[in-house]
Amino acid sequence: QVQLVESGGGLVQAGGSLRLSCAASKRTFIDPGWYRQAPGKEREFVARIRWSDGSTVYADSVKGRFTISRDNAKNTIYLQMNSLKPEDTAIYYCNIGQWWGQGTQVTVSS
Repeated sequence: QVQLVESGGGLVQAGGSLRLSCAASKRTFIDPGWYRQAPGKEREFVARIRWSDGSTVYADSVKGRFTISRDNAKNTIYLQMNSLKPEDTAIYYCNIGQWWGQGTQVTVSS
C-alpha cells in the first residue's frame, strides 16, 4: 500500500504560477506522474517522471509551461506550473501505479 499526499493547489490569475507537491509514503519502482480532471471531462495525463534518471514526458497541452521533478530522498514529486491558463483549471492528482492521491484543486481565473 502506498499513500500519496498532495499539496499546493489554489486560486491564481491567468499567467501566474503554482507548485504542486506529492509525497509518497514509501518508495516504489513504479514511475510517478500527474493527472488532472476538469469539470465534466475525463481524467487526463499531464506529466510523468522516472525515479531512476529523471527523464520526463509531458502532455502537449502543458509542454513548455509545466515542469515535473522529483526528490528521491523524500519520495516526493513536484509539478511547477507556469503561465497558467483558465483551461488548466482542474483537480490535479498524483499517481503511482494503482495508487492515487486525494487530488488538489487548481483554479485559474481569467
